[in-house]
Amino acid sequence: METTLPPRREEQLKAFGRLLDVLERLRAECPWDRKQTLESLRHLTIEETYELSDAIIRHDLPDLKKELGDVMLHLTFYAKIASEQGAFDIADVLHAQCEKLIFRHPHIYGDAKAETEEQVKQNWEQLKLQEKGNTSVLGGVPTSLPALVKAMRIQEKARGAGFDWEKPEQVWEKVQEELAEFGAEFADADSATASPERTAAEFGDVLFSLINFARHAGINPEEALERTNRKFIHRFQYLETQAAQDGHQLRDLTLAQMDVYWERAKQIPPAAAKES
Repeated sequence: METTLPPRREEQLKAFGRLLDVLERLRAECPWDRKQTLESLRHLTIEETYELSDAIIRHDLPDLKKELGDVMLHLTFYAKIASEQGAFDIADVLHAQCEKLIFRHPHIYGDAKAETEEQVKQNWEQLKLQEKGNTSVLGGVPTSLPALVKAMRIQEKARGAGFDWEKPEQVWEKVQEELAEFGAEFADADSATASPERTAAEFGDVLFSLINFARHAGINPEEALERTNRKFIHRFQYLETQAAQDGHQLRDLTLAQMDVYWERAKQIPPAAAKES
């Protein structure tokens, strides 16, 4: 008995097949596409992923659709190159992903129980250990991750193994403790026994503890920092623009004079600044 697919699912499969057909032709006929390798695409994929992230942070759904397409192209491109090398093709990739999802969701596809998000995460990490044969819970953290993201993943994985603070207040106490240690090391910066390595190490401990606190507070530290970056850019560019309109160059202004523009910028939303 044949199963009739919902109309939209048929359209989705057709669109995916069309992408594979387009890529097949480009790989055969386009000089640039023919030249690409797994290695040559890598840095481009990283760039596309950041552009996707940027669209998400801006809540720009039209741009998100475009960036998703770019990332999708890269994923199918990798599979195409691998198929040419006789390693695997896109069907193998998708089937393997489905099998992995089914294996890691025994509370859906099996008899395991997981009624909370935390239980799901704990099961997930334990199943990953079985799956990959890792001897350490932290073995699956990519070494090339940016340090801030890596710290978040390390802490999440440790929590999955039951190694974590019980209350946010405890984590905040740890932040205060690390700040005090950094402050003490920094205060000795001019002494004969000062150590730049120790100061940097203490600063790293402060950052790690702050990321840990952010996690307990339900804050994504990477996202929070990026929003602050954007806020600073908006205010600084307002300062530059307004100072120039008043006939000033920043290098000729005192910090107090620049601060006047900065305070004005804080009163203007980023969207309004773009329109002005």
